[in-house]
Amino acid sequence: MSFTDRLGGLGFGGDYNPEQWPDEIRAEDVLLMAEAGVNLVTVGVFGWARVEPAPGAYDFSYFDAVMDELAAAGVTVDLATMTASPPPWLATEHPEILPVTESGTVLSPGGRQHYCPSSPVYRDRAARLVEALAAHYQAHPALGFWHIGNEYGCHVSECFCDESARDFRRWLHTRYGDIERLNAAWCTDFWSQRYTSFDQILPPRLAPTYANPAQQLDFKRFSNEALRACFELEAAILRRVTPDVPVLTNFLAHHKPVDLHSWADRMDIVGLDSYPDPFWPRSHVAAGLAYDLARGAHGGDPWYLVEQAPSAVNWRGRNGIKEPGRMRLWSWQAIAHGADAVLYFQWRQSRGGAEKFHSGMVPHGGADTRVFREVAALGAELAAVPELAGTRVANEVAVLFDWNSWWALELDSRPSDGLKAVDRALDHYGPLFDLGVGVDVLPPGADLSGYKLVVVPNLYLLTEEHAGRLADYVSAGGHLLVSFFTSVVDGNDRVHHGGCPGPLREALGLRVEEYLPAAEGETFPLAEGTADLWREDVRIEGADVLLAFPDGTPAVTRNRFAAGTVRYVTTRPDETVMRAVMAEALAEAGAEPVLPGLPDGMQAAVRSGGGREFLLLLNHTTQARTVDLPHRFHHLLAPGRPEVEQVILHPRDVAVLARHSPSEET
Repeated sequence: MSFTDRLGGLGFGGDYNPEQWPDEIRAEDVLLMAEAGVNLVTVGVFGWARVEPAPGAYDFSYFDAVMDELAAAGVTVDLATMTASPPPWLATEHPEILPVTESGTVLSPGGRQHYCPSSPVYRDRAARLVEALAAHYQAHPALGFWHIGNEYGCHVSECFCDESARDFRRWLHTRYGDIERLNAAWCTDFWSQRYTSFDQILPPRLAPTYANPAQQLDFKRFSNEALRACFELEAAILRRVTPDVPVLTNFLAHHKPVDLHSWADRMDIVGLDSYPDPFWPRSHVAAGLAYDLARGAHGGDPWYLVEQAPSAVNWRGRNGIKEPGRMRLWSWQAIAHGADAVLYFQWRQSRGGAEKFHSGMVPHGGADTRVFREVAALGAELAAVPELAGTRVANEVAVLFDWNSWWALELDSRPSDGLKAVDRALDHYGPLFDLGVGVDVLPPGADLSGYKLVVVPNLYLLTEEHAGRLADYVSAGGHLLVSFFTSVVDGNDRVHHGGCPGPLREALGLRVEEYLPAAEGETFPLAEGTADLWREDVRIEGADVLLAFPDGTPAVTRNRFAAGTVRYVTTRPDETVMRAVMAEALAEAGAEPVLPGLPDGMQAAVRSGGGREFLLLLNHTTQARTVDLPHRFHHLLAPGRPEVEQVILHPRDVAVLARHSPSEET
């Protein structure tokens, strides 16, 4: 049975934590879920202390009642493995599971995620719990999915304890094989760091000055894999006991410690938590980048929005609400980017605890509230378009993003602390979003052959292998746009021989002689507009100069390489200039917007499948917008699903349109 068949359409619901409430509230919850159109809930994320109140003394009676009630109501359960937050007794009996910071501070229980990912005791107790859960619930009719852990690395992404040190040394031995290969990779002759044994190596704990950057980079890789090993341990148990039940976990959007690309193929569905800031006007653009990355990490498959806020969150300095219509708009945006489920944290807003001011689908004020009415209206809309589930998004443009480069770029001792990987990715993704172009966000090792334009934003770390793939893509006729401080170092953070752009030098037709980071607030004039943050002293080796600074130094170049074209941007142009640079690259590559002529502030996306094409239109403005359609479409959210050639979208409005796919019509 497919995920779509299990749910009968798009998933809708949220984290359900009835253990926070008296038992009589559950009956009301089930009725309200039916009213809101809920068909999927996550249960038990923080249930470990309740189901195992003492070592090995499992008591599933409470969650048995919850699962039975949800099954009777036709609600599918994404059942958590409950391992995200160990119970107090485990930390008391085994304090060695507690994580340690780089300065040696032991983090105490009292919050959540208080465990060292490398701890054998934690892993053993987690495995026992998962084995018991899987055996107990394997045949339960409510069980639809397994939710492993929760937001891995959210609070403890790295542990520096002695157990982690031992695990790190084992990891390094596997990676390098012998100590001399490690010494070469880490450049340990600098500062007299040469090792004669793996036993001498520690995590990059607090030191008198900068730790070895290659050591820091490897520790981030190791820490990511230590967390992933916890996930894989649980997944192996679940797949053995319940082989037909899909497994997933929920990643945080733009979360630096956890390399989504290295996890995605270990799960059946990629889950993402997304909390855009209502106070930031470009929040929806940053969310789009995260959504396209989640979809791209799993080969373009539909993904699940596992958590979002119905309105305000509780953890920012200022927690703005989602004004009327925004929750609906941003939920549909996730679906436009390929989501097959829209869930929230959480179903009922907490009365106590650290997240009591985080909004819920059922607010403190109950069902007679704006938030619940909007939630229920969205549930009805999603239930009305089950045919969207399982359809896919396909695009002509790819943006490359890489966690190894992110980790390395933001280490110590770089030319500028203004080079932040996600921000620089948004500098490139944003103009594409504004131009109405659909994007796939992919790792540098992905197959790029089907894309008309590939954009490489500030990929500081680029291996010889991945550089070769990019060169091959261009040689075969592809169009590439590369921005500054790309291909500076290899996979061990060692500067490429000959400097930047290393193995891309021939394809770019230039070399970088010197980096010229801007002072705080400094700008650079261009022929039209300005630039800031960074510029480079570039020497041309065959490329043409498309845009220059007043002193003649290139700002944008273009090089014909074999059958393709490569552009290089040596600075950060202002938004107007960058949009023009991107538009020119798109035009030369023949990459079109999803819907040409779309008014400013509008977004269009296409999902296809089952012989049909679905056009989703989203109005991200506070003004009404009229959109003329290139074909006649059925308006799926309008009564009777009428055929239309034009739609009017009110502020923050959404339209979902459908027609038979062009291949069928011809």
